Order: sequence, then C-alpha cells, then structure tokens
Amino acid sequence: MDVRRKVCKGEERKYYRFRFARFYGGVATADCTGCNLKCFFCWSWRPRDLLIGRFYSPMDVFEKLVGIAEKNGVNKVRISGNEPTLCEKHLLRVLELFQETDLLFILETNGTLLDERYVRKLSRFDNLHVRVSLKGTNEEEFRALTGTSGFQKQLDALKNLLDHGVSFHPAVMVSFSSKQNFERLLEELKEMDPHLVKSLEVEEVVPYPHVREKIREHLRKLRS
Repeated sequence: MDVRRKVCKGEERKYYRFRFARFYGGVATADCTGCNLKCFFCWSWRPRDLLIGRFYSPMDVFEKLVGIAEKNGVNKVRISGNEPTLCEKHLLRVLELFQETDLLFILETNGTLLDERYVRKLSRFDNLHVRVSLKGTNEEEFRALTGTSGFQKQLDALKNLLDHGVSFHPAVMVSFSSKQNFERLLEELKEMDPHLVKSLEVEEVVPYPHVREKIREHLRKLRS
C-alpha cells in the first residue's frame, strides 16, 4: 500500500497534531496522517491527502498523550485523525507502552485492515477499546462514499473483534443512507450479536467549512 511507505518508517509514524478533545468525556488525542480510504466527506482530508506532519516514535506519542491526559485530568487517550492501523509495528508498540498504565486506549479505525491475524495481536491489550467506523450501511454505499470496495471487510473486522474478545463498538455514517438500508444493517448486526445494535453509534457529517468544500467538489465531479 503506497501510503504506508509515506507515513510509516520502522516503528515511527507520521502525526500532524496532539491535542485534548471533549469526546468520550475528555480524551488526549494524537491525530495521525495517512489513510487507505478516500471518503469524500472526511473532516481530516488535508492531512490525509497532503500527508502533512512529522514522524514520531512510539515513546514520543506515549509521552505526549500521557502529558495531555495528566494536564486535563482525564483517563482516556486515543489515536484518531486518519487511519491508525496502517502502521502496525508502531501501533502495537504504542499499545505496549500504554499497557503499563491505568489509561484507557481508544483506537478509532475504519476496520478494513483488521483481519484475524491483526486482531489476534490486538487482543493482548486489556486496556484497549476499538471504535470501528462503518462507511455507509452496505457495499454500494461504501463504494459511493469511498470510491472503492471494502464494506465486507468492515463487517469481518467486527466479527474478528467479537471472536477474540476485544472491547469495541461499531459506528455508522448515515448522512447518505436510506432508512431502509439502515434498518437492514441493524438486522445484520443483530444476527452477528444483539449487543452490537445496542452499542451502535450513529454518525452524521459535521458541516465544517472544509468538509462542505469537499462535498461540493465531489458533487461537481458527479455532475460533470
């Protein structure tokens, strides 16, 4: 995957900022650079496409997140922004460092890279919670939102996390979904495990100015 060569370097990974955020009741956040999907509504499209930022070691990331968490009196940290699972060696080392703390580590991912082998490695970490963001409610919507296929990989990721006992919950982007398709997804999740329906987080596009710009650009391409 070409983007990996640009954002992963041994155990180092490219990030574009570290910050405190109010999500999850307050969380120290590391925003990484680079993604394997090209969602046209992405709020973080600039670092995704321009690959801005610089490389940080796992210890750099650990120290920055711990510092932000301590300063703000919170017990949660996360890697967000683009796709954290791209740089596997880096991510696993970061998780190992946080395993020695009382902090909850939240991994925000699209899940398309979480095959059984990868999830088996993640299952070693008992302070890990994974948030899998589904791009639409079916393969057709996934392709419309990302320009490629991969929805089944997202569902497979949920099954792998479930089978290996990893703490997780699904989220779904519904801004471009029909009610009928959403209800069908609920049935699929219910068949996998009824708890997934109860824990499902419903996402809608946040209309930041730069997001509206990308949506307008996408619509112009569709009309041309």
